[in-house]
Amino acid sequence: MALARRTPKLGLALGSGSARGWAHIGVLQALHEAGVKPDIVCGSSIGALVGAAYAAGELERFSDWVQGLGLRSVFGFMDFNLSGGMLKGEKLIEFWRRNFADFDIEASPMPFGAVATDLHSGAEVWLREGSIADAVRASIALPGLFTPVARSDGRLLVDGGIVNPVPTSLARAMGADIVIGVDLNADILQRHLHPLAVVPPPAPALADPESGDEPEPAAPELPAARGGWMQRLTPWRSGAAPVQPPPRRVPSVLDVVMTSVTIMQVRITRSRMAGDPPEIVIAPQLSHLGLLDFHRAKDAIAEGRRAAEASLPQLQRFMTG
Repeated sequence: MALARRTPKLGLALGSGSARGWAHIGVLQALHEAGVKPDIVCGSSIGALVGAAYAAGELERFSDWVQGLGLRSVFGFMDFNLSGGMLKGEKLIEFWRRNFADFDIEASPMPFGAVATDLHSGAEVWLREGSIADAVRASIALPGLFTPVARSDGRLLVDGGIVNPVPTSLARAMGADIVIGVDLNADILQRHLHPLAVVPPPAPALADPESGDEPEPAAPELPAARGGWMQRLTPWRSGAAPVQPPPRRVPSVLDVVMTSVTIMQVRITRSRMAGDPPEIVIAPQLSHLGLLDFHRAKDAIAEGRRAAEASLPQLQRFMTG
Protein backbone atom coordinates (compact mmCIF):
# COMPACT_ATOMS: atom_id res chain seq x y z
CA MET A 1 0.00 0.00 0.00
CA ALA A 2 1.41 3.36 -1.00
CA LEU A 3 1.90 5.89 1.74
CA ALA A 4 0.15 9.21 1.24
CA ARG A 5 2.34 12.28 1.48
CA ARG A 6 1.23 14.53 4.33
CA THR A 7 1.95 18.14 5.05
CA PRO A 8 4.62 18.40 7.74
CA LYS A 9 3.64 20.07 11.01
CA LEU A 10 5.53 23.25 11.77
CA GLY A 11 6.44 24.01 15.37
CA LEU A 12 7.81 27.18 16.97
CA ALA A 13 10.17 27.00 19.94
CA LEU A 14 10.45 30.49 21.42
CA GLY A 15 13.50 30.92 23.59
CA SER A 16 14.24 32.61 26.90
CA GLY A 17 15.95 35.98 27.23
CA SER A 18 13.94 38.29 29.50
CA ALA A 19 13.27 41.70 27.84
CA ARG A 20 14.96 40.56 24.65
CA GLY A 21 11.92 38.31 24.23
CA TRP A 22 9.96 41.13 22.64
CA ALA A 23 11.94 40.16 19.53
CA HIS A 24 9.63 37.12 19.30
CA ILE A 25 6.83 39.51 18.32
CA GLY A 26 8.80 40.70 15.29
CA VAL A 27 9.62 37.10 14.36
CA LEU A 28 5.95 36.07 14.49
CA GLN A 29 4.82 39.13 12.54
CA ALA A 30 7.37 38.49 9.78
CA LEU A 31 6.36 34.82 9.51
CA HIS A 32 2.69 35.76 9.32
CA GLU A 33 3.31 38.30 6.56
CA ALA A 34 5.23 35.65 4.61
CA GLY A 35 2.27 33.26 4.85
CA VAL A 36 4.00 30.92 7.31
CA LYS A 37 1.48 29.61 9.86
CA PRO A 38 2.88 27.37 12.59
CA ASP A 39 0.78 24.45 13.81
CA ILE A 40 2.33 24.36 17.30
CA VAL A 41 3.89 26.97 19.57
CA CYS A 42 5.82 26.45 22.77
CA GLY A 43 8.07 28.66 24.79
CA SER A 44 10.47 29.00 27.65
CA SER A 45 10.37 32.00 30.00
CA ILE A 46 9.61 35.17 27.99
CA GLY A 47 9.05 32.87 25.00
CA ALA A 48 6.14 31.30 26.90
CA LEU A 49 4.61 34.74 27.52
CA VAL A 50 4.76 35.82 23.88
CA GLY A 51 3.82 32.32 22.71
CA ALA A 52 0.69 32.38 24.89
CA ALA A 53 -0.40 35.69 23.36
CA TYR A 54 0.14 34.23 19.89
CA ALA A 55 -1.72 30.99 20.66
CA ALA A 56 -4.63 33.01 22.04
CA GLY A 57 -4.86 35.15 18.88
CA GLU A 58 -3.88 38.27 20.84
CA LEU A 59 -0.46 38.98 19.33
CA GLU A 60 -1.25 42.32 17.67
CA ARG A 61 -3.02 43.74 20.70
CA PHE A 62 -0.22 42.44 22.89
CA SER A 63 2.35 44.03 20.58
CA ASP A 64 0.60 47.41 20.84
CA TRP A 65 0.66 47.21 24.63
CA VAL A 66 4.31 46.14 24.75
CA GLN A 67 5.42 48.99 22.50
CA GLY A 68 3.65 51.48 24.76
CA LEU A 69 5.62 50.41 27.83
CA GLY A 70 7.80 53.10 29.35
CA LEU A 71 10.10 53.00 32.33
CA ARG A 72 7.34 54.27 34.60
CA SER A 73 4.86 51.58 33.53
CA VAL A 74 7.50 48.83 33.77
CA PHE A 75 8.30 49.97 37.30
CA GLY A 76 4.56 49.94 38.08
CA PHE A 77 4.46 46.15 37.58
CA MET A 78 7.16 45.59 40.20
CA ASP A 79 5.60 44.21 43.38
CA PHE A 80 8.66 44.02 45.61
CA ASN A 81 9.12 41.04 47.87
CA LEU A 82 11.44 40.10 50.73
CA SER A 83 11.76 36.35 50.18
CA GLY A 84 12.12 33.97 47.26
CA GLY A 85 12.83 36.71 44.72
CA MET A 86 12.84 40.48 44.30
CA LEU A 87 9.35 40.50 42.73
CA LYS A 88 6.20 38.51 43.37
CA GLY A 89 5.14 38.72 39.72
CA GLU A 90 1.46 38.84 40.68
CA LYS A 91 0.82 42.34 39.28
CA LEU A 92 2.03 41.30 35.85
CA ILE A 93 0.12 38.04 35.68
CA GLU A 94 -3.10 39.60 37.01
CA PHE A 95 -2.83 42.26 34.33
CA TRP A 96 -2.46 39.46 31.78
CA ARG A 97 -5.56 37.69 33.09
CA ARG A 98 -7.68 40.86 32.93
CA ASN A 99 -6.52 42.22 29.60
CA PHE A 100 -5.45 39.30 27.43
CA ALA A 101 -6.32 35.68 28.00
CA ASP A 102 -6.65 33.06 30.69
CA PHE A 103 -8.11 29.71 29.70
CA ASP A 104 -7.22 26.05 29.98
CA ILE A 105 -4.29 25.16 27.75
CA GLU A 106 -6.25 22.20 26.40
CA ALA A 107 -8.78 24.68 24.95
CA SER A 108 -6.14 26.88 23.30
CA PRO A 109 -6.93 27.82 19.67
CA MET A 110 -3.39 26.65 18.83
CA PRO A 111 -1.55 23.81 20.61
CA PHE A 112 0.61 25.46 23.27
CA GLY A 113 3.18 24.33 25.81
CA ALA A 114 5.52 26.01 28.27
CA VAL A 115 8.69 24.88 30.04
CA ALA A 116 9.47 25.35 33.72
CA THR A 117 12.07 23.91 36.11
CA ASP A 118 11.43 21.98 39.33
CA LEU A 119 13.45 23.89 41.92
CA HIS A 120 13.94 20.85 44.16
CA SER A 121 14.90 18.16 41.64
CA GLY A 122 16.14 20.29 38.74
CA ALA A 123 13.80 18.36 36.44
CA GLU A 124 12.39 19.92 33.29
CA VAL A 125 8.61 20.34 33.57
CA TRP A 126 6.35 20.59 30.52
CA LEU A 127 3.18 22.57 31.19
CA ARG A 128 0.48 21.29 28.81
CA GLU A 129 -2.68 21.57 30.88
CA GLY A 130 -4.38 23.92 33.32
CA SER A 131 -4.44 27.71 33.29
CA ILE A 132 -2.33 29.25 30.53
CA ALA A 133 -1.67 32.27 32.77
CA ASP A 134 -0.39 30.01 35.56
CA ALA A 135 1.86 28.20 33.08
CA VAL A 136 3.33 31.48 31.89
CA ARG A 137 3.86 32.71 35.45
CA ALA A 138 5.83 29.55 36.30
CA SER A 139 7.90 29.66 33.12
CA ILE A 140 9.00 33.29 33.63
CA ALA A 141 10.00 32.88 37.30
CA LEU A 142 13.65 33.86 36.82
CA PRO A 143 15.57 32.95 40.01
CA GLY A 144 16.48 35.97 42.06
CA LEU A 145 14.00 38.17 40.19
CA PHE A 146 10.59 36.46 40.53
CA THR A 147 9.43 34.25 43.37
CA PRO A 148 8.97 30.54 42.54
CA VAL A 149 5.47 29.23 41.81
CA ALA A 150 4.04 26.64 44.21
CA ARG A 151 1.98 23.97 42.44
CA SER A 152 -0.83 21.93 43.96
CA ASP A 153 1.34 18.80 43.69
CA GLY A 154 3.95 20.37 46.01
CA ARG A 155 6.42 21.35 43.31
CA LEU A 156 8.16 24.71 43.31
CA LEU A 157 8.64 25.87 39.73
CA VAL A 158 11.07 28.45 38.36
CA ASP A 159 12.16 29.72 34.95
CA GLY A 160 12.20 27.15 32.14
CA GLY A 161 15.28 28.74 30.58
CA ILE A 162 17.41 27.16 33.29
CA VAL A 163 17.03 23.70 31.74
CA ASN A 164 15.72 24.24 28.20
CA PRO A 165 16.25 27.78 26.86
CA VAL A 166 15.00 26.94 23.33
CA PRO A 167 12.47 24.10 23.81
CA THR A 168 12.92 22.19 20.57
CA SER A 169 12.32 18.89 22.38
CA LEU A 170 8.89 20.04 23.61
CA ALA A 171 7.88 21.13 20.10
CA ARG A 172 8.80 17.69 18.75
CA ALA A 173 6.94 15.96 21.59
CA MET A 174 3.86 17.98 20.64
CA GLY A 175 4.06 16.61 17.09
CA ALA A 176 6.19 19.08 15.14
CA ASP A 177 8.05 17.66 12.13
CA ILE A 178 9.89 20.92 11.38
CA VAL A 179 10.94 23.15 14.25
CA ILE A 180 11.85 26.82 14.08
CA GLY A 181 13.94 27.67 17.12
CA VAL A 182 14.29 31.33 18.13
CA ASP A 183 17.52 31.84 20.07
CA LEU A 184 17.63 35.24 21.78
CA ASN A 185 21.08 34.79 23.34
CA ALA A 186 23.20 33.78 20.35
CA ASP A 187 25.39 36.90 20.43
CA ILE A 188 25.23 37.78 24.13
CA LEU A 189 28.74 36.61 25.04
CA GLN A 190 30.18 38.90 22.35
CA ARG A 191 29.10 41.88 24.44
CA HIS A 192 31.76 40.96 26.99
CA LEU A 193 34.53 40.48 24.41
CA HIS A 194 36.18 43.77 23.51
CA PRO A 195 38.53 44.02 20.51
CA LEU A 196 42.19 44.21 21.43
CA ALA A 197 43.71 47.66 21.25
CA VAL A 198 46.37 48.27 18.61
CA VAL A 199 49.59 50.01 19.62
CA PRO A 200 50.79 52.13 16.66
CA PRO A 201 54.43 51.59 15.72
CA PRO A 202 56.81 54.45 16.59
CA ALA A 203 57.47 56.93 13.79
CA PRO A 204 60.91 56.48 12.20
CA ALA A 205 63.55 59.06 13.24
CA LEU A 206 64.53 61.57 10.56
CA ALA A 207 68.08 62.77 9.94
CA ASP A 208 68.84 66.49 10.18
CA PRO A 209 70.12 67.41 6.65
CA GLU A 210 72.06 70.44 7.93
CA SER A 211 73.91 68.70 10.74
CA GLY A 212 74.79 65.62 8.74
CA ASP A 213 74.11 63.51 11.80
CA GLU A 214 72.86 60.01 11.38
CA PRO A 215 69.30 59.45 12.58
CA GLU A 216 68.99 57.99 16.03
CA PRO A 217 67.86 54.40 15.87
CA ALA A 218 64.17 54.05 16.60
CA ALA A 219 63.05 52.03 19.58
CA PRO A 220 62.32 48.42 18.67
CA GLU A 221 58.80 48.13 17.28
CA LEU A 222 56.32 46.55 19.65
CA PRO A 223 53.98 43.94 18.28
CA ALA A 224 50.60 45.34 17.31
CA ALA A 225 47.29 44.20 18.72
CA ARG A 226 48.66 43.15 22.09
CA GLY A 227 46.44 45.63 23.95
CA GLY A 228 46.22 45.86 27.73
CA TRP A 229 49.64 45.49 29.37
CA MET A 230 51.53 46.28 26.15
CA GLN A 231 49.80 49.65 25.88
CA ARG A 232 50.72 50.49 29.44
CA LEU A 233 54.31 49.39 28.82
CA THR A 234 54.82 51.70 25.81
CA PRO A 235 54.89 55.04 27.73
CA TRP A 236 57.22 53.49 30.34
CA ARG A 237 59.73 52.55 27.61
CA SER A 238 59.70 56.14 26.37
CA GLY A 239 60.20 57.59 29.85
CA ALA A 240 56.62 58.84 30.30
CA ALA A 241 54.43 57.88 33.21
CA PRO A 242 52.31 54.79 32.52
CA VAL A 243 48.70 55.46 31.63
CA GLN A 244 46.34 54.09 34.22
CA PRO A 245 43.22 52.38 32.86
CA PRO A 246 39.94 53.97 33.91
CA PRO A 247 38.33 52.30 36.93
CA ARG A 248 35.65 49.77 36.10
CA ARG A 249 32.14 50.16 37.47
CA VAL A 250 31.36 47.54 40.07
CA PRO A 251 28.22 45.68 38.90
CA SER A 252 25.18 45.45 41.13
CA VAL A 253 24.03 42.18 42.68
CA LEU A 254 21.20 42.04 40.14
CA ASP A 255 23.64 42.61 37.25
CA VAL A 256 25.80 39.74 38.46
CA VAL A 257 22.85 37.37 38.90
CA MET A 258 21.23 38.20 35.57
CA THR A 259 24.47 38.06 33.59
CA SER A 260 25.40 34.75 35.22
CA VAL A 261 22.02 33.26 34.35
CA THR A 262 22.39 34.46 30.76
CA ILE A 263 25.84 32.89 30.40
CA MET A 264 24.48 29.63 31.80
CA GLN A 265 21.58 29.71 29.34
CA VAL A 266 23.93 30.35 26.40
CA ARG A 267 25.99 27.29 27.31
CA ILE A 268 22.93 25.10 27.84
CA THR A 269 21.38 26.28 24.57
CA ARG A 270 24.50 25.33 22.62
CA SER A 271 24.61 21.92 24.27
CA ARG A 272 20.94 21.11 23.72
CA MET A 273 20.91 22.40 20.16
CA ALA A 274 23.88 20.19 19.37
CA GLY A 275 21.94 17.13 20.56
CA ASP A 276 18.55 18.05 19.07
CA PRO A 277 18.95 20.95 16.62
CA PRO A 278 15.91 22.73 15.20
CA GLU A 279 15.63 22.64 11.42
CA ILE A 280 15.73 26.45 11.30
CA VAL A 281 17.35 28.75 13.84
CA ILE A 282 16.36 32.41 13.98
CA ALA A 283 18.95 34.31 16.00
CA PRO A 284 18.26 38.03 16.43
CA GLN A 285 21.29 40.14 17.34
CA LEU A 286 20.24 41.53 20.72
CA SER A 287 23.41 42.02 22.73
CA HIS A 288 22.79 45.79 22.82
CA LEU A 289 19.65 45.21 24.90
CA GLY A 290 19.78 44.55 28.63
CA LEU A 291 17.78 41.80 30.30
CA LEU A 292 15.51 44.36 31.96
CA ASP A 293 15.09 46.75 29.01
CA PHE A 294 11.38 46.00 28.73
CA HIS A 295 10.78 49.61 27.65
CA ARG A 296 12.82 49.11 24.46
CA ALA A 297 10.32 46.86 22.70
CA LYS A 298 10.48 48.65 19.34
CA ASP A 299 14.20 47.93 19.00
CA ALA A 300 13.74 44.26 19.88
CA ILE A 301 10.73 43.78 17.60
CA ALA A 302 12.53 45.36 14.65
CA GLU A 303 15.53 43.07 15.12
CA GLY A 304 13.29 40.02 15.47
CA ARG A 305 11.58 40.90 12.20
CA ARG A 306 14.94 41.38 10.43
CA ALA A 307 16.26 38.01 11.64
CA ALA A 308 13.06 36.17 10.66
CA GLU A 309 13.02 37.69 7.17
CA ALA A 310 16.63 36.58 6.68
CA SER A 311 15.64 32.99 7.51
CA LEU A 312 12.69 32.77 5.10
CA PRO A 313 14.62 31.28 2.13
CA GLN A 314 15.86 28.42 4.31
CA LEU A 315 12.37 27.83 5.69
CA GLN A 316 10.84 27.74 2.21
CA ARG A 317 13.31 25.02 1.18
CA PHE A 318 12.18 22.87 4.10
CA MET A 319 8.49 23.43 3.45
CA THR A 320 8.65 22.74 -0.28
CA GLY A 321 11.39 20.12 -0.34
